[in-house]
Amino acid sequence: MDLAGYVALTRQSGLARELQTVANNIANLSTTGYRREGVVFAEVVRALPTEGGSVAMTDARARFTDELQGALVETGGRLDLAIEGEGYFTVLTPQGERLTRAGAFTRDADGQIVNMDGHALLDEGGGAILIPFEAREIGVAADGTISVDGAPQGKIGLVTVEDQTKLFREAGVLFRADTDTLPVEDGRVVQGFLEQSNVNAVAEMARMIEVQRAYEHSQKMMDQEDERIRMVVRVLGQRG
Repeated sequence: MDLAGYVALTRQSGLARELQTVANNIANLSTTGYRREGVVFAEVVRALPTEGGSVAMTDARARFTDELQGALVETGGRLDLAIEGEGYFTVLTPQGERLTRAGAFTRDADGQIVNMDGHALLDEGGGAILIPFEAREIGVAADGTISVDGAPQGKIGLVTVEDQTKLFREAGVLFRADTDTLPVEDGRVVQGFLEQSNVNAVAEMARMIEVQRAYEHSQKMMDQEDERIRMVVRVLGQRG
């Protein structure tokens, strides 16, 4: 493959990654607490074996998460919780503590508040929150304080990270923080609501069409370059 082919191939590789990301966003349109993901392209300059020679290629070097808050939809569920403003819930997974905006919780067989995957919701001290099954009334204040039949039972720990580049998506709605988390100052918990996905269906479909067209254009350029090389080989062969 010649130089032009390598340049086109690097672009196609990055576009393929972006297409996968856009498709994943569309697939999570209805996922509670999902935040749109995007791809960041970078120009990469490679040295050539000739003196002073170089070539610029593209690479999908990083991904970013759209921090725009999704719409809050009322459900009336006592353990359906949404965060208005910044911050994340902390849940305990087999791999350790993870952050999430998905606030659809329930109780397990031990009375712990858990998400739909069975991961325990943690309080501000990093412990699980227990609610007796005989509880008649469960209230959650804006600061995350949970009360059972009028008596305080615990306080949900809302956290954030100072450096968003240290926050990595592990699954659809779970994030791993490779830095210390900080208490949230401006976020508030809303009981009986869930935060919807912040994906804009129309914008994502438009972006998918753009990426597909760009990919097809790169493929056409590679086909034309291949045909050019074949023609040169045929001409040289005839002259020989």
